Amino acid sequence: MSYAERHGQLFLLLLACLVVAVIGIGQAAVSTNLVRASNNALNLSADVFASGFDQPVDIAHAGDSRLFVVERAGIIKVVQSDGAVLPTPFLDISAQVDDSHGEEGLLGLAFHPDYPETAYFYVNYTNPQDGTRISRFAVSSDPNVADAGSEEILLTVAQPQENHNGGDLNFGPNDGYLYVGLGDGGGGGDDHGAIGNGQNRLTLLGKILRLDVDGGFPYAIPPDNPFVNDPQALDEIWALGLRNPWRFSFDRATGELYIGDVGQGSREEIDYQPADSSGGENYGWRCYEGNEPFNTTGCDDADAYVFPIFDYPHSVGQAVTGGFVYRGSRYPALVGHYLFADYTSGNFWTASRNGSEWNVVPYGTLPGISRPSTFGEGCDGELYVADYNFLSLSLTAIYRIQENTPGNLDRFLYFPVVFSSSDPTGGC
Repeated sequence: MSYAERHGQLFLLLLACLVVAVIGIGQAAVSTNLVRASNNALNLSADVFASGFDQPVDIAHAGDSRLFVVERAGIIKVVQSDGAVLPTPFLDISAQVDDSHGEEGLLGLAFHPDYPETAYFYVNYTNPQDGTRISRFAVSSDPNVADAGSEEILLTVAQPQENHNGGDLNFGPNDGYLYVGLGDGGGGGDDHGAIGNGQNRLTLLGKILRLDVDGGFPYAIPPDNPFVNDPQALDEIWALGLRNPWRFSFDRATGELYIGDVGQGSREEIDYQPADSSGGENYGWRCYEGNEPFNTTGCDDADAYVFPIFDYPHSVGQAVTGGFVYRGSRYPALVGHYLFADYTSGNFWTASRNGSEWNVVPYGTLPGISRPSTFGEGCDGELYVADYNFLSLSLTAIYRIQENTPGNLDRFLYFPVVFSSSDPTGGC
């Protein structure tokens, strides 16, 4: 029996023992969050959409029907609306990418929100000389091939260790700024300095950054960033207290921010920021791991930190993969639910808000998916998840999330509709 299967069975056993509970928004007390009963659970499944990838770590769209799948070694591939993978990579920067450690590589991709009118896209990758690089590239005259020689480096951040690089990139739907996720510098326990990088406001590590990539080169600081003109903090910082934010996303309909932050040895967590936030949230690491104290030396009182909307123990998963809020049209019952997973156990959850309360529902594993490494959102709001099956390239695939409540379009009757067009990118 595989690791994921063993933990999937343990997950279902624990689910039978859980009691109904809800999580209050803005909770500042340290507690153990339980999930609500699963009788309100959705009927989730996933079908293979595209296959044949090597270590997929991100999925993005460019405002059209294509998906762009990021491979850790430094390659981005184009997937057409019918699931066909183009043979020529969109981008190959494997010569610049350091992927020698399992948490290094080409880790993040985001297209400019005005793409293709502003024909730039941005990547986050580790480089042997610079550590983390945030770079901008341009597309070539062929919309399915980038100009690999157009790189402009916007930001570099030295990495003390190989792990905990974060790597995600997203543009805010309400402000158009580029948000950058960075881990705490690696090692274990964030033993960097007296208070750790996560709590040190004079380093970019362990933070979410917010950059104006249209306001100047390499970037400008948004004037309403929370620590502008604070001599005890860096202007780029939007939020702090993170260990390894592996996938964060915005709800495209509301602008709310969700962060999956990988834990140390005990808890995995989902953090949240409301759409009207002015930034500056401190999510607690290394003072807290999830809702539990970790190393409170030099830390403030608990009410100085924003605790997760949900955390879970390592008995049911050991590396959270943050996901997306579903805003597609095919599955009405799924609308408004935040879907996330755990990379090591393969377990899936949904989280949704009911007034001032959070409801979190576990689903165990989804058939065929053993290592959910990243989620992606199509331009139409449909959701995808990558299975990072490092044992077999033939089993590594992008799956399309489905919800099978009666009344939805039958998943067995789904056929992509391909329209003839002179535009090779297709519509959305």
